[in-house]
Amino acid sequence: MQLSFRGIRKKFTMTDKKRTASVDWEDIRFFTALARHGTLAATARSLKVTHATVARRLANFESTLGRPLFTRGAQGLALNAAGAAALAEAAQMEMAACALAEKRESPGNIAGSVRITLARVLADGFLAERLEPLQAKHPELDIELVATSKNLSLARREAEIALRLARPVSGELLARRVMTLDYGFFAAPEYAARLAGGEQPGFIAFDDASDQVPEAAWAQRFLTGKRVLLRANSQLAQALAARAGRGVALLPGLIARSTGGLVSVPFDESPPPRELWLLMRPDVARLARVRTVADHLVELFHENRE
Repeated sequence: MQLSFRGIRKKFTMTDKKRTASVDWEDIRFFTALARHGTLAATARSLKVTHATVARRLANFESTLGRPLFTRGAQGLALNAAGAAALAEAAQMEMAACALAEKRESPGNIAGSVRITLARVLADGFLAERLEPLQAKHPELDIELVATSKNLSLARREAEIALRLARPVSGELLARRVMTLDYGFFAAPEYAARLAGGEQPGFIAFDDASDQVPEAAWAQRFLTGKRVLLRANSQLAQALAARAGRGVALLPGLIARSTGGLVSVPFDESPPPRELWLLMRPDVARLARVRTVADHLVELFHENRE
């Protein structure tokens, strides 16, 4: 399908031939996917095509617009100023195309891809194993979990849904609080019994590079002068180590309950709770597949609040 790309053409100075050229929609689709994934290989996997196909589509698109759209680096591809301007227009076209496609679908037929960005502890320790019922109900729905400590940009279409442990302070995102994460100390039942018998506790803690995590910073102060048996930058690894009897771990109650085989170990202090927020762009939230996934996530976290 060939679409006139007037919004983008206004942003670039081109030859007369370029000014009248149409842009292939497939080039736009590949461009937005590449901007989202950041590498040719990841984009190829997402679109189920070859590495060479993605490269060819990018070359076509850059040739039509008359300038490069990415800078190449060791970590992959990053949008330059021209690419960011093009993405703002391309994303609108992608959204319109998705909306048209959904109107053609029969009611209840949810299909397509939804990308969720969230903290690794929530992905590995809770969400990944709880998506099967949703996808069983909607077999044509594809979900991608991006577990990272970095905040992917919803504005740049790097994800459709974000689950973040802080309320956004600015922007035009739709924000919904889905639960409050409580924190406590947990250990294997046998280890907890030994502590009740008078044994001094040994702790499982964050590594020194995790100070930017609020509960890690709190734990560093709490554990001053106490015995630390094991350190890990993954809270799921901490939970599994505690379940194996390696010591006492500070964990979100949600993760401790999901891991199983752990009991609460009371101490006089615990870190403050943190709110979990679900964020979406207003235009993206209108898409049926995104709404369906968002509603499932809200229900899932509500069911597991206790």
